[in-house]
Amino acid sequence: MKKSVLVLEDGTTFIGRAFGADAESFGEIVFNTSMTGYQEILTDPSYNGQIVVMTYPEIGNYGINLEDVESIRPFVRGFVVKEYWRVPSNWRSTENLETYLIRNGIIGIEGVDTRELTRRIRSRGAQRAVVSSIDFSTENLLKKVLSSPSMLDIDLVTKVSCEKPYYWQSGRSNLASEAQKRFRVVAYDYGVKQNILRSLVESGCEVRVVPSNTSPEEALSMDPDGIVLSNGPGDPSAVSYAIDCVRKLIGKKPIFGICLGHQILSLALGGKTFKLKFGHRGANQPVKNLLTGRVEITSQNHGFAVDPGSLGSEVEITHINLNDGTVEGLRHIDHPIFSVQYHPEASPGPHDSSYLFEEFKRMMQEFH
Repeated sequence: MKKSVLVLEDGTTFIGRAFGADAESFGEIVFNTSMTGYQEILTDPSYNGQIVVMTYPEIGNYGINLEDVESIRPFVRGFVVKEYWRVPSNWRSTENLETYLIRNGIIGIEGVDTRELTRRIRSRGAQRAVVSSIDFSTENLLKKVLSSPSMLDIDLVTKVSCEKPYYWQSGRSNLASEAQKRFRVVAYDYGVKQNILRSLVESGCEVRVVPSNTSPEEALSMDPDGIVLSNGPGDPSAVSYAIDCVRKLIGKKPIFGICLGHQILSLALGGKTFKLKFGHRGANQPVKNLLTGRVEITSQNHGFAVDPGSLGSEVEITHINLNDGTVEGLRHIDHPIFSVQYHPEASPGPHDSSYLFEEFKRMMQEFH
């Protein structure tokens, strides 16, 4: 087994065993508390620019398949696990995790005390880090980390968005027929997860995905019944072109924002965002729906949040995180607009919040 080294910007060092690509990679180190779903996590474009630590101790035991992906390739910068399971045991598996990481140029490190590492991230916050199976000098690696860019003020969306518009056809269960597709939806791709698109098709939508820099005039020329603002990576305030675009779309069509789309919508409505200490990443985040009083267990992946004090009187907070009270959802008082910070499409995670796609459908029906 080849040696691998993980160095954080505060100088903390972990020695482990390399798996995946032989490489050296930099990014913001974060942790995910999901017990399953590592393939969906690896291929979530929202992780662009980040090294992901899995808190569940055994990873790789069910291998990799061609169905449980959320984008065209993995976007994580590095993958940190306690124990990598080399021989998968699952009838759907087509290859093991290491082969998949090698094929996509992603470095992994195993044998790390992920419990201690997670405690450090929680206490000191998410920070820059490097994983290397090439350079084993802690001093050299720390210098490189300190000169690497942070997540703040960097537009990571352009690196994950599609280059040209396309139609998305398949639903989650492939039961949605052409006759069921009543509503035309334009989905802005800020790093969209495929299960968002599947969920829209399943709820009866014809979905056209457009690049993140698509102008409001071009989007409206497609005559959509509604507009979806997708999830994506990084600092929402850095995506100024998207904020300006959404501001011009307000009041023109029903809008549904998810994760980064929720943050961009909040900024377009005059709000502000801030960076969380270590973010919310996992499939077990409790959220309270203030409109119904119902508590939902949700899937989340974000490092920024909306400042509730920055929202105007025309915006109502609809959901809050029960762990720390941060804003998890909002709606506009006058316009058909709502958004959530979490992931109603799950993947991985619970389906408590899938009703939001039907809510969006009802909103388009009433506006139509």
